[in-house]
Parts: sequence; C-alpha cells; structure tokens
Amino acid sequence: MLHQTIQTIQPLNQAAMDQALARQAELTKPAGSLGRLESLSVQIAGMTAQINPSLTNRAVIVAAGDHGITAEGVSAFPSAVTPQMVLNFLNGGAAINVLARQAGARVIVLDAGVAAELPTHPNLINAKVALGTNNSAIGPAMTRDQAVQAVEAGIKVVTEECQNGLQLVGTGDMGIGNTTPSSAICAVMTKTDVADVTGRGTGIDYTRWQHKVEVINRAIAVNQPDANDPLDVLAKVGGFEIGAIAGIILGAAAHRVPVLIDGFISTAGALIAAGLAPLSRDYMIAAHRSVEPGHQIMQKHLDLQPIFHLDLRLGEGTGAALAMPVVASAVATLNQMATFSDANVSGKL
Repeated sequence: MLHQTIQTIQPLNQAAMDQALARQAELTKPAGSLGRLESLSVQIAGMTAQINPSLTNRAVIVAAGDHGITAEGVSAFPSAVTPQMVLNFLNGGAAINVLARQAGARVIVLDAGVAAELPTHPNLINAKVALGTNNSAIGPAMTRDQAVQAVEAGIKVVTEECQNGLQLVGTGDMGIGNTTPSSAICAVMTKTDVADVTGRGTGIDYTRWQHKVEVINRAIAVNQPDANDPLDVLAKVGGFEIGAIAGIILGAAAHRVPVLIDGFISTAGALIAAGLAPLSRDYMIAAHRSVEPGHQIMQKHLDLQPIFHLDLRLGEGTGAALAMPVVASAVATLNQMATFSDANVSGKL
C-alpha cells in the first residue's frame, strides 16, 4: 500500500494553476493585494486540478499513540493522559472539537498505538500497531515493519475518507511525550543540534528540559538512525502516531486533497512523508508556527510558510482547524469576486 500510494502522487496541475493566476490578474483589486490568499488559491488549484474546488467536506484526523521513552521522565504528564484525552475528543470536549465545529469539520481519531484498550466509537478508528512504542533511549522505538504499518494506517483512513468525499483534511496528534520523538526526527532529518530543536513540550522546567535533550541525544546515539531513510528514522526514534500522520499526508496527496499540517508533531510526520515522497510536499499547507523551536526549523527545511503565528503549542490539530476557513476564503475570493469586465470597472487598479 505504501509503495502504491507514493507512486500515485502526481505533480501539481500546471494548467489549473495558470488558469487561477490569469483570473487573479483580472479581479477587481490591486495585484497582490490579497497576499497569501492569492498564492493559496493558486496552490489549491494545482493540488485539486480545479480552479473552483468545493472544500466543504472537511475533517481533522487526530492520530494518537503512546511512547516508551516517557519512562525517562521527559514529560510533565503521565502516559495515562493519552487515552483520557482520546475519550475527551470522542466526547466532543477538547479544544480541537470546539475549533473543528467552528471550521465546519469533523474530528476523526485514529488510534495508532495508545497504550490502553479504547471503547468502540463511530469516530474512532482502531489501527493500533502496539500498546505504545518501545523506549528509544535504549533501543529502536519499533520495528521497520511496524513503522510501515503505522504509515499505512494513516493512508488507509484518509483514503476511505477521500472515497467518501473528503475535500480538505487537517492533521492532528495526541500522545504524551511525543515532542521527544518529534525533536529526534527533526534533529536527524534536518541535521540540527538536538538542543536547538527541543522545546519545553507540555511545560517542563529548565532542569527537565536539559534531561530531555540528554535523553534524545542518547536515543540518537544508541540507534544511529539513517537520515536518508525516513522509515529507519521513524522506526528507531519515532512514534506510531507520527507515522500515521505521514500516511495521512501521503494518502491525501495521492487523492489530490489539500492537507493542512498542524504543529510540531504533525510537521515531524510531514518530514517523514516528504522523505518518502518528495512530491507530497506540494500538497502540504502549514497552518501555523508553534512556539516549539524545532517547528520553524522543520518548516524551513520543507520550505513551508505558515498561515498563522498565534503562539499555539497544543497540537490536536487545533491550528489546522483554525486555518480551514482561511483556505476556503482563498478559493472563494478567486472565484466569487468580480473581474474588471464583469464590474464595468475601467482599467486595472
């Protein structure tokens, strides 16, 4: 499934982009005056191969998983919070639920590796690879086969959604301790010092931050992940939900569906996806830039410019949900504004 999905991803549709650019030049406004909305409309035309795609069927897919490396004391919260928050998502009480409702989006939870058995729910996809990863500070977080399984779980859920009409998707995450594997992935794949990409996560103090940096350095030293082999990086220092996020991105790109990348953890998944299929990067839209120091480094590496700078650091897909109306507005202004000839406006502004 992974190989087939990668092979399916196509370049952006140049004819649709040219058509969008030509229409932008005829709209009743000074050229470039709508800023990023203009470039977003062109990019989305290229993604969807349509100048006026419908983006009303929206979902945020929140991938969840636990991490063995939490045994090293890298997080302010225990792993028991992961399944508790998943239940909160399913009950509609989390920040992502509120913001998704505002954006007209559904919330789908993908259990890629929560270290607890969860009750069945219509909005919960059970694709559990294992009950959490192994402790990557002492050995690989997972096997290579498990890494593939995690990515393919993401591909499968988004493929089914696309077959049922999904038109705009956002990535989200839940997993106590997951800024640690995300920092490791960032450091390895961008070839940046661990201390420069590691933040405070859920709010740890300076002493625990220093310990977190030491643990990540130890994990990289023990496992020696190959930066040129994204599956090797994912298997050795990653997480099941990070792999699933990579799969969501790949699957969306294969179906020409724009994908809004949320925060630090989602962008770690984007690094894996882009490493596996460079063309998938063209289908990514960076929703925001979080306060995690590694987020900017990853976005620069992927050449992604965020829509928002709101000092978010929650994850869950909250930034992706916030950006959905902006993306829809970009398409709407392109297609619903009058042209100079339509409005009988003389000349160009």
